[in-house]
Amino acid sequence: MRDNDLMYKREYIRPMMTPQHVYVFRFGKHRLNNRVIIRYSHTWTGRLKINEIDVRLHHQHHPRIFLTESDLIDYLKRHMEKEKKKRASGDDE
Repeated sequence: MRDNDLMYKREYIRPMMTPQHVYVFRFGKHRLNNRVIIRYSHTWTGRLKINEIDVRLHHQHHPRIFLTESDLIDYLKRHMEKEKKKRASGDDE
């Protein structure tokens, strides 16, 4: 993240009444206005099981919800491709 000039902050939230754990990762170029929330639990063997990944980019009102990491990575790749096209078309004008 720092290699790409992005600031970030990590927070761990452990709810008292539910077995799920929550990890909040905030990041951004100038402000921490992007957020990834990972809800996870432990299997009976002690492994981590990701239950849900919420992504809010630039203060979105409705988060994108993913069930697997690969879905999240595919979405972020598409999002970055759109941003690159916008910047390329903006540079051409």
